[in-house]
Amino acid sequence: MHAVEIEGVRKTFGSTVAVDGLSLAVPTGSVYGFIGPNGSGKTTTLRMIMRIMHPDQGDIRVLGENATEGEAASDRVGYLPEERGLYRKMQVNEVLRFYAELKGTRDCQRDIDEWLERLDLAAYKRKTVEALSKGMSQKLQFIATVLHKPRLLLLDEPFSGLDPVNQEVIKDAVVAMKRTGTTVIFSTHDMDVAEKMCDFIFMIFKGHKVLDGTLEAIQSKYGADTIRVRLANGGVDFMKLPGVEKVNDFGRFQELRMHPGADPQGILRQLVSITRVEHFEIAAPSLHDIFVRIARPQEQEAGHA
Repeated sequence: MHAVEIEGVRKTFGSTVAVDGLSLAVPTGSVYGFIGPNGSGKTTTLRMIMRIMHPDQGDIRVLGENATEGEAASDRVGYLPEERGLYRKMQVNEVLRFYAELKGTRDCQRDIDEWLERLDLAAYKRKTVEALSKGMSQKLQFIATVLHKPRLLLLDEPFSGLDPVNQEVIKDAVVAMKRTGTTVIFSTHDMDVAEKMCDFIFMIFKGHKVLDGTLEAIQSKYGADTIRVRLANGGVDFMKLPGVEKVNDFGRFQELRMHPGADPQGILRQLVSITRVEHFEIAAPSLHDIFVRIARPQEQEAGHA
C-alpha cells in the first residue's frame, strides 16, 4: 500500500490553476521530497493531502482512506506548515500536551520529556512559548507535530530559518522516524538536503509534475554531461572551449555543461594547455542544476510572453 495516492488532481483559485492533472504515489516508509519554485503548487498539494482544502477534480487517498471523505486518517498524520504558529502565552509543556490531546494522545508526559531532552529544550519546559528564540520555537513546533507518533509526516520547509546545528537535529529526528516506519513527505528549496535525504523526489512546476523518481533515475535521464573543474589560475574563457554549452561559475570551481556528443578529454587537453588543472570530474548534473534547467528557461519564456 502507498501512504499517499494522488490521481488526476486539479485545484484552481479563481482563474489561477494551482495544480493541474497531478498524479503520484508515495511509497510507505519512504522519504519523499517535494521541490519546485515558489508558487509552483507544493504547499497546495500538501494542504489537499491534509484536507485543509479539497481538489476540484481527482482523488487523494491517505493511508488507504479517501482524503475527500471522512477523517482520512487524520489522527495518524502529522503536519508542520510553513507558516509556524503556537500559543505564545502557554508554557512549553502545556502546549505540547494540548497538541497531543488534539490527536487523541493523553498519556504523553514521558514522550514530551524525551523529545524536549532530545531537541535540547528540557530547560525551557516551564517557560512560555514567547520566551523562546525563533529556532527553539521551530523545534517546539516540530515536537508538537510528531508527538502523537504519526504514520505519515508532512513537513513544509522544515529546515527554513534554522541554523546548521538545529538543521542537523531535525534531520536526525526525521531519519529516526523513517527507521521506525513513518512515511515522510517534505518540501524544500535546499537541493543538497533533497539529494541526501530523499528516497524519491517529485518536482512540480506551474502546477504540473515535471520530475518523479529516485535521484539516480532522474539524473540518468540527463546523462554524465557535466564537468566540474578547478583551475590553479583564472582567466579562462570556458565558452570558447569546443563542446562547452554553458558555464556555472561558483568562484572556487566551475561546472561546465557539455553539448551532446562533446569530447570531455578534448576539453581537458585544452585546459591543460592553458593552465594547471587541480580538479577535473565528469559527473551527472546535480539536482540543483536539473532544477534550474527545468525552471529557468520556462520562467524566461513566460517573462518574454
